Amino acid sequence: MTKRTGLLFVLLLAGFGIKSQAQRSKQPNIVVIMADDLDSRQLSCYGGRNLKTTNIDRLADQGMQFNNMIASEAMCVPTRASLFTGLYPVRHGSYQNHKPVYDTLKSIGHYLSGLGYTVALTGKDHSTKPRTVFPFEIIKGFEPNCVSPTDDYSLTDVKAFMSGQQKPFCLFVMSINPHAPWTMGDTTEFDPEQLILPPHWVDTKPTRKQFQKYLAEVRRLDNQVGELMQAVKETGKENNTVFIFLGEQGAQFPGAKWTLWDAGQKSSMIVRWPGVVQPKSATGAIVQYEDITPTFINIAGGNPVAHLDGRSFLGVLQGKTQQAREVAFGIHNNLPEGPPYPIRSIRDGRYKLLLNLTPGKNYHIKYMMNPKNAYWVSWKEKAETSPKDKILVERNIHRPAVEFYDLKNDPYELHNLAGDKKYAAQIAAYRQKLEGWMKQQGDPGATLDIPFERK
Repeated sequence: MTKRTGLLFVLLLAGFGIKSQAQRSKQPNIVVIMADDLDSRQLSCYGGRNLKTTNIDRLADQGMQFNNMIASEAMCVPTRASLFTGLYPVRHGSYQNHKPVYDTLKSIGHYLSGLGYTVALTGKDHSTKPRTVFPFEIIKGFEPNCVSPTDDYSLTDVKAFMSGQQKPFCLFVMSINPHAPWTMGDTTEFDPEQLILPPHWVDTKPTRKQFQKYLAEVRRLDNQVGELMQAVKETGKENNTVFIFLGEQGAQFPGAKWTLWDAGQKSSMIVRWPGVVQPKSATGAIVQYEDITPTFINIAGGNPVAHLDGRSFLGVLQGKTQQAREVAFGIHNNLPEGPPYPIRSIRDGRYKLLLNLTPGKNYHIKYMMNPKNAYWVSWKEKAETSPKDKILVERNIHRPAVEFYDLKNDPYELHNLAGDKKYAAQIAAYRQKLEGWMKQQGDPGATLDIPFERK
């Protein structure tokens, strides 16, 4: 092959999105470990005071901590579908929990394999079907069922996969911790009476007992992160691997998961990339799960995919910019976890607007309708004699049409500013932008919340 024809061949490969061997050698591996229903505020590097998350903190010391990582929908299936497709929930179709995505889509499995990567997954298997949309190589090792009473796992096959790869790889390790039923981990580490509860909770003994069980699984998650970090090191891949921790969405406690308040919608992300990401760095850049697939494509050297909703934040990782997007959007459609209760949201780095599209109805979710749920029952009982706690209970059930919060001064969104005239113009501008996004997405609002039948 002459020099000229060789150059032409390389250009042809690039034109088809195919990487040469020399190009592939420069592509980093990507390892993602994702939590399940994590209250990211419990991580000590994010300000948590109930436990020291030693391994996740160590990862933060080695990389960049994102302080405005936002899930567009605070439930498992939509979040993971957004992560893998780069699309918002209405566009990927999984806008209700356990509702399948549209079977005509492409995902990270297609985009990265086209760039020379092997894409694999172990653990929780939400948003892995149909295989035509999610063509992951499935690796044994982590528990796939998020409601399993045990979370037994092994890194043997994970390490074998990493060690055996001649091509760059992207591996998703999907933990089931700390998803309910909170049956794993050593609860004796935590004294229920000494735990620091979030200010939007009613303080009762059943609540503290459940929180104790929850934190034991957060500890379990932290251990898994540490073991995976060690596995990457043992396989000799550490220096050429982008290692990412993701928090998914909030916990299955009132006012968190299945809401668009920050206790549910605000997540965590930590990225270590030796030689690229500055250690012990943090960013306030707003990022959503939809942005991860475009970023991975960018990291792998691919061209932007025009129809995706997400956008690459590679510039943030490289320290070239402090901004990824101006605002983050949110959608909630209760089904099938409870009766319809559609919500939409928009936020920047400080303020958030929520629209409750059927404010005349009561909000309920499955744990609130279960008479055997000890902590919610205890909340209602205490609210009968405590005006302060009654407000916290009513806050969950009866919601106004419009909510507006100053997240800097009110991070738990307990003081609705929607009626304050000095914010009227700002609320109107946010509402216009939010409704514009809904129109662009093909989101009709409340009528989107129609029941579906699982196959």
